[in-house]
Amino acid sequence: MSTTTEPGYLETLVAEYYQALYRFGFSLSGNATDAADLTQQTFYIAQLKIHQLRDAAKAKTWLFTTLMREFLQKRRHETRFPKFELDQVADELPKITADHVARMDSASVVAALQSLDDSFRVPLVLFYLEDMPYKEIAQTLELPIGTVMSRLARGKAQLRHELERFRNPSPAQKYLRKKIPATHDLETILMPVLS
Repeated sequence: MSTTTEPGYLETLVAEYYQALYRFGFSLSGNATDAADLTQQTFYIAQLKIHQLRDAAKAKTWLFTTLMREFLQKRRHETRFPKFELDQVADELPKITADHVARMDSASVVAALQSLDDSFRVPLVLFYLEDMPYKEIAQTLELPIGTVMSRLARGKAQLRHELERFRNPSPAQKYLRKKIPATHDLETILMPVLS
């Protein structure tokens, strides 16, 4: 029987390498909390994948490589999705007052969504209402994943524009809204989109 599959082997690795991995994580991140998270994540991955380690003599290298990969993945994520304090970006946030929220109801959102072209509406519905990931949307619509991402971005921009028009309607639009019955049943309105 391989030593990597013996009961207690992971506990031995934790006892032997925890401090060294923590120091390595701290040297990479420069932050005690991040170092602890990286170390914990490394041992979590080890718990899941320890059976893949064929040579117990390479456990230390494997653990350090795993920690390094986790650090790089976290760094890539933080680069793509930087964190900001709210007061740092307050001027970039949309100006939404309580009055806007009160005026926005589901009928307005559905009407704005319905006004979009199918090529933009369908990916938006699948992503936001059906909680489908990009890959599943791409498979469902038989489109490349980049096209799905592009249509989502452009669809969101168009939806924002339409919602702004619904917030500040022209007199003709106000008249038409009174004539068209409002419905708050999203599934009834979106069913043609989803089928």
